[in-house]
Amino acid sequence: MSNSLTREVAAEFLGTFVLIVFGVAVVAQVMFGDGNSGEYLSINIGWGLGVTMGVYVAGGITGAHINPAVTLAMAVHRGFPWAKVLPYFAAQVAGAFAASAVVYAVYHEALNNLDGGVRGLETAGIWATYPQPYLSNIPGGLVDQIVGTAMLVGCILAIVDQRNTAVQANMAPVVIGALVLLIGTTFGHNCGYAINPARDFGPRLFTAVAGWGSQVFTANNYWWWIPIVGPLIGGVIGGFVYDLLITRFHPPEEDAPVD
Repeated sequence: MSNSLTREVAAEFLGTFVLIVFGVAVVAQVMFGDGNSGEYLSINIGWGLGVTMGVYVAGGITGAHINPAVTLAMAVHRGFPWAKVLPYFAAQVAGAFAASAVVYAVYHEALNNLDGGVRGLETAGIWATYPQPYLSNIPGGLVDQIVGTAMLVGCILAIVDQRNTAVQANMAPVVIGALVLLIGTTFGHNCGYAINPARDFGPRLFTAVAGWGSQVFTANNYWWWIPIVGPLIGGVIGGFVYDLLITRFHPPEEDAPVD
């Protein structure tokens, strides 16, 4: 692995770590606080600010994908090198796994106090997403994740589009964090708005090896693949729609001035 790719992979690992450590921790605090340490809006705000901080950490090095759906969309629509896609995926999942372990270490005693050491899906939901009982995997869950992630990626492309109303680079993390807050307050009810395969799979894998076992993969009719496949499809669709309706109508760029 080249020094350049190593640097990028390290940034994606740490950026994703920061995102997940704050995001999972806010869910833990709300659950363990039994209504005295926040509510659903607290979770939305925590995830939004977690994204903001993760983008600040990695943004100057990789642009802060910190999400395989973003990485795939950038490869499909923005010329991101395909050779870097899998290393980015691996770094993002590893960052999410490591963050999950840190939150577990911090809240281990609170977790035991809540469940007495008997790990069930209620507490597994601190780390990964699970659907409402009424939601089918297909089409309901898949559509939910496709739409949420399409909105995420399409709006990110607008935020960074220098030929649209792009924000200044140092403010992009704040606006992207606000975007995630918005998605959480509008598309969070069905299944927790994963909209990020690493955000869901890394923590889910951690719970599988940390005491919850295989139920985290078999629950809800094998729900686990929906927050992976749905966001990957949705990110590509979001980029396609933005380019179809916005990018291709940008006027031709002016010729560079001749010296």
